[in-house]
Amino acid sequence: MDAQLLVKKISALYQGEQVSALGDQKHLIDSGINNKQLAQTLIVSKLGVTGDGQADPQHHGGSDRVLHHFPREHYGQYRRWDLMTGFKDAPAMGENISSVGLDESQVNIGDIIQIGTTLLQVTQPRSPCFKLNLQFGHPQFALAMQQTAMCGWFYKVLQQGEINAGDSIYLVERKSNISIAEAMKIYFLAEVNIEQYSTLLHCEGLAQTWVASLQKRIQTQTIENWHYRLYGPAQN
Repeated sequence: MDAQLLVKKISALYQGEQVSALGDQKHLIDSGINNKQLAQTLIVSKLGVTGDGQADPQHHGGSDRVLHHFPREHYGQYRRWDLMTGFKDAPAMGENISSVGLDESQVNIGDIIQIGTTLLQVTQPRSPCFKLNLQFGHPQFALAMQQTAMCGWFYKVLQQGEINAGDSIYLVERKSNISIAEAMKIYFLAEVNIEQYSTLLHCEGLAQTWVASLQKRIQTQTIENWHYRLYGPAQN
């Protein structure tokens, strides 16, 4: 099938591997979220981006989450909702790819995406955690992202290569009919729903961590406690 042009031009690219403290004097935590720098080119392999890293590889990064793509226009909406202390803009989410005109309703789990010489696959939405509360100075920021699905998404790398600032974004193949926004709604349902979970599980390309989590919920008929992820040690 012919590739579909999704975005004519990437707004910006970012990378960074330094780690610094995030939070206040009572609750400091290591994070790389504030150390992304503007880049003209990303050198992308199946395991990561050259010059890019994570402070917590257990919950960030890995082959299913090599690149984080976040819509630039979401910053304006979060500011309008007064969920940010001070002015924050890209790359304050720690994203690698920033674009305008493409959001979570238009991107589906499993989508095969071409950017530059790379071939990527959409694996999962960003699952928000309490570090975003610290980053933006609002105790409900992570919860707001979970509820609105304004979260961005992750890619795994099918074909390594280079992404350059100004490259276009193309949809090469659609593997499921579940959008990122719909995946967020299903995954964060308040009650166990085996039918909905099964629908999401059947999406080709879904990140293995989400697959394992959904399978465990189906087996145990319970949902894991989200309190620590959303609020961290300060309110646990």
